[in-house]
Amino acid sequence: MRTRTGNFPIGWRRGGGEWQQDLDRLLEWAKSHELEVIDLLRDGDQLGQTVLDAGLQIGAVDLPEWQGMISADQAKRADAIARNAAYIRACAAFGPINHFVVMLPERPDLARADNYHFMVESYSELVPVLEAAKARLVIEGYPGPGALCCTPETLRAFFKDVPSKAMGINYDPSHLLRMNIDPLRFLFEFGERVYHIHGKDTQFLTENYYDYGTEQSATFTPRIPFGQYTWRYTIPGHGVMRWGDAFRILQETGYQGSVSIELEDASFHRVPEAEQMGILQGARFLTGC
Repeated sequence: MRTRTGNFPIGWRRGGGEWQQDLDRLLEWAKSHELEVIDLLRDGDQLGQTVLDAGLQIGAVDLPEWQGMISADQAKRADAIARNAAYIRACAAFGPINHFVVMLPERPDLARADNYHFMVESYSELVPVLEAAKARLVIEGYPGPGALCCTPETLRAFFKDVPSKAMGINYDPSHLLRMNIDPLRFLFEFGERVYHIHGKDTQFLTENYYDYGTEQSATFTPRIPFGQYTWRYTIPGHGVMRWGDAFRILQETGYQGSVSIELEDASFHRVPEAEQMGILQGARFLTGC
C-alpha cells in the first residue's frame, strides 16, 4: 500500500497485543495485506534483519533510553547517552535508520528551561554517533508530562541549538490537532525536518464542550481510552486531519519516508480482529489521499 499523493509506503507501528508477538507470523500477515513498513520498538538491533529478510522496510525503531537523556543527574545522562549510542551503532547494520523518541524528562516537576538545557546537552553529544551511522532522530510531539519539542516554540529552539540534520521530526498530526496547532502550517515551517510519519488522527467531541469545558476533568464520566472528554485519537479518516494536503506539502518539501499507522483508537482496541481492522482500514484510507 502507498499513498496516492507522494507514493509514500504505508505500514504500522508494532503494538503490544498478543497477536503481534510472533514476528514471523506478523510479517506474513503484513505481506498478505500489502503493508510495506513496520516500526519496531526498543528491539530494532535484534529484529531488524528479520524484517529486511521478509521484504519489509523498517520505518523507525524506538531509541532505548528517553528520560535518562533529560535527567538532572549528570551520571544518568552519561549512561543514557552511552546506551543509546551503542544501540544506534548496532542498528546501523540495517542501513540508515530513524530512531524514534519522545522528549520526556525524568523530572517533569523541574523548570522547563532546566530540562531543555539537559536535553540539548545530551542530544548534542549523540549527534556524532547518529551522523556516523547515517541515522536520524525522529521526535514525536506527544505532550506528555513535562515533554519538550511538542510545539513550534521548543522545536524551533532545539533545531537552532542542535542544528545537525540528523535531528528530525516524527510527524504525528494527532498531537498537533489536540493542542490546537495547525498541522499544515507546521509542515510549511518544519517540513524539511520530517523524516517519518505516524498515521493517526484526532476527532473532536464538540458536543461534550458544554458539559466539561476544556480546563477541568470530568467528575463522574469515565475518560475515553486514547483521549479525554472533548477529543480522542482515531485512525486516519475518522478524524479531522486533511491528509491529502499534508502529503502534497511533504512531497513538495522532498519527503522520502513512509507512513506508519499508530493504532490508538478506542473503536479498534483490545480484540485482535478489531486491531487488525483498524490498521488496515487506516492504511486503505491513506491510499486514497
